[in-house]
Amino acid sequence: MKRLQLQRWSGSVLSAQARTGGRLQQRLYYAIRHQSTASPAAPAGNDQLVKKQPQAPSISSPHSQKSRYRLPSPPVEAARESAKLAALHARLYLPSRLPLETLARSLVHPSADPNPNFNNESLATLGHDLLTYYASEHLICSYPRLPLTVIFAAMYAYVGPKTLAAMAREWGVESVAAPGGEVDPGYLQFQRLAPGTDVNPETITGTERPHDDEPTWRKSVTSRVVYDNEYGDPVKGPVDPSELAERDAQTSQGVTVEEANASFVSAVMGSIYLHAGRPAAKRFFEQHFLSRHLNISDLFNFSQPARDLARLCARENFEAPVARIVSETGRKSRSPVFVVGIYSGQDKLGEGAGASLLEAHFRAAVAALKGWYLYNPLDVRVPSSMEEEGAAPWKPVHVDLGEVIV
Repeated sequence: MKRLQLQRWSGSVLSAQARTGGRLQQRLYYAIRHQSTASPAAPAGNDQLVKKQPQAPSISSPHSQKSRYRLPSPPVEAARESAKLAALHARLYLPSRLPLETLARSLVHPSADPNPNFNNESLATLGHDLLTYYASEHLICSYPRLPLTVIFAAMYAYVGPKTLAAMAREWGVESVAAPGGEVDPGYLQFQRLAPGTDVNPETITGTERPHDDEPTWRKSVTSRVVYDNEYGDPVKGPVDPSELAERDAQTSQGVTVEEANASFVSAVMGSIYLHAGRPAAKRFFEQHFLSRHLNISDLFNFSQPARDLARLCARENFEAPVARIVSETGRKSRSPVFVVGIYSGQDKLGEGAGASLLEAHFRAAVAALKGWYLYNPLDVRVPSSMEEEGAAPWKPVHVDLGEVIV
């Protein structure tokens, strides 16, 4: 057996303790060189050991965690840490220019945080105005002959609070049991109403309508355009500062889930308009609101369609409508069927079927009125389309005389 010669052993075995610091310094040197923001440092000698630098704690201090419990809503910096908020942003396919902080603010109702810098009151006001503007121009330009009552009902169906609340649930927005700074920013935060609170709306008094205190006076449908809101409901007039403080106190007591969800959807619309501009806001409205099917013909409610049709023909200088039996079967049986058509001269205005001549006549008159009111011109342009770049010259849309006043 040969003796081992120590001078032939590798240097790594003989000087492992001494070369440790040199290797760490060499790795640190090359790591710094690969960074674009750091300047390379000269390598230290082999006998110099690397000094350990203190690392920033990954877990926040107990003091900062306790301070979140004192906030009425989550802090702004918590939006970047919420996976639920990022998932909501991606699920709605929101523009990349819309930051998560603004989306988190749109989820905070004024009842949860009264500070206007951190709640969605201003965003919801802007979004509500945009929604009603886009919906009204679409209805008026697409169906220029609709009666006002049908327009109000269609507006409520498109952008009403019940529709907005249903959309928020479809988007997967969840509500918290109680708001607070420790809550995930991806939840809808609002102060809930106490159990047993009466949520039925009271009769609104003190509106801007003249002679509002006269209950027996008739209110015309046309006046609802001037004095009422976009849904045809009465609007509260200017309030005193004392009444305004009382209203704020009622809001702090809590709101319904429907009201909180509706404010969130309106706030999202306003946020998109502020951060991404008008084209993105209009595209969002078309994708999420106009894409919903609304059967406008179901919104009509006629009490005397034959009389209304006769007045309409007289106003438009048409021949007086005449009802004729188109076909019938089983007149003497227990289930007869009559088909009645209404004609104006040689033109057939409408047709209806029923178990009696009166019912068939009624349905035929309704079909004739719907055929007139649901007129839809082709290639309709709305006024907001003129704001697009390179828009074609504006062509006036069809303006009708309005509904029949009986």
